[in-house]
Amino acid sequence: MDTQLLKAFLTVVETGSFSVAAQQLHITQPAVSKRIALLEQQLNCTLFDRIARNINLTEAGKALRPKAEVILREIEEAETLITNLSGNIGGELKLTTSHHIGLHHLPKYLKTFADQFPQVKLNLDFKDSEIALQQILSGETELAVVTLASQPHPNIEETQVWQDPLEFVCAPEHPIAQITDLKLKDLSKYPAILPELNTYTTQLVSQLFASKKLPLELRMATNYLETIKMMVSIGLGWSLLPKTITLDENLKILTLNSVQVHRRLGLIHHKERTLSNASRAFLKLFKETGKSNVLL
Repeated sequence: MDTQLLKAFLTVVETGSFSVAAQQLHITQPAVSKRIALLEQQLNCTLFDRIARNINLTEAGKALRPKAEVILREIEEAETLITNLSGNIGGELKLTTSHHIGLHHLPKYLKTFADQFPQVKLNLDFKDSEIALQQILSGETELAVVTLASQPHPNIEETQVWQDPLEFVCAPEHPIAQITDLKLKDLSKYPAILPELNTYTTQLVSQLFASKKLPLELRMATNYLETIKMMVSIGLGWSLLPKTITLDENLKILTLNSVQVHRRLGLIHHKERTLSNASRAFLKLFKETGKSNVLL
């Protein structure tokens, strides 16, 4: 069975679109359709139901998916193992990161790495930190630069690089902004705008309020920090945002006595995965810079 057929199949599954899959595979949409048709012909079954504009896996497609993932992952690991023997640092490095980290923390590392290893093709995938963790655990990606979980997964090796200070903020005209001796219980009287409940950041806030037995009212949730920043700036609620994006005249930074919150940011990879030479080089860069890292 041609691995290119399996790759096309999985890309269509992940994107839910033949056209988007074609873009990611850098081939035409008819070529993707041809590969799927050939795979269906070889397996003598239909893998996708195409109803109107929707694409859904058939029972056969659902059965094939985990097997295809294992096959491609084992082939990739075999190729990595053999390539590593040469000592060359090249090929493709797939790196998953969040939008915030990719924008505010990662650029200088990417530039340094690209300058040192121009023969490596960087493939960046922007996902929420929680999704990136699942990609690492499933073997979908080698490395991820993310918000680190408060309780590390036993199969994950992590390298902390940054302490990411978080600051309570609101609009200058918000009632909270007028309180001189602000306490956590004052915040609990007003709705917050935070990322989704399953995110590490909101879990930190929830634990903080729960430890003081205070209610936490969420007005709305979105994982796009710039969107949260905008909604806070027009007075829709308060939030807890990274210090790197709070220097704005439309935001007032709130000082709470004895309350300091920060996230740990860094790089993760699976303990049992054979890393490519490119991944090893990137990991080494992070570890070296992490030893003397300052708050950014």
